[in-house]
Amino acid sequence: MQQWFFLAIAIICETIATSCMKATNNFTNLWPSLVVFLGYPISFYFMSMTLKTMSVGIAYAVWSGVGTILIALVGWRVYGQSLDLPAVCGLSLIVAGVVVMNVFSKSVVY
Repeated sequence: MQQWFFLAIAIICETIATSCMKATNNFTNLWPSLVVFLGYPISFYFMSMTLKTMSVGIAYAVWSGVGTILIALVGWRVYGQSLDLPAVCGLSLIVAGVVVMNVFSKSVVY
């Protein structure tokens, strides 16, 4: 169960870092740049902790899938970017893929 906690921290840190990337203005704004420079290494550290007990394929599928959805939501909410029907359908397929892997795949190792 601890691996899911580590994975959640990795996803949150990566999402925060990626969300701040636009605000760095080509790394000319100090605070958003610091968030980016700190967020990614923290995310990678917790992802490495996750991989001690979880299969890399499953961990990465969850990390990238949930991260993609969260970034799309941040872009929509914070930056006013649109989420049209095809985007929502695509995000739904990502969720479905992660669920199928976790529920039905025999390659899941914890």
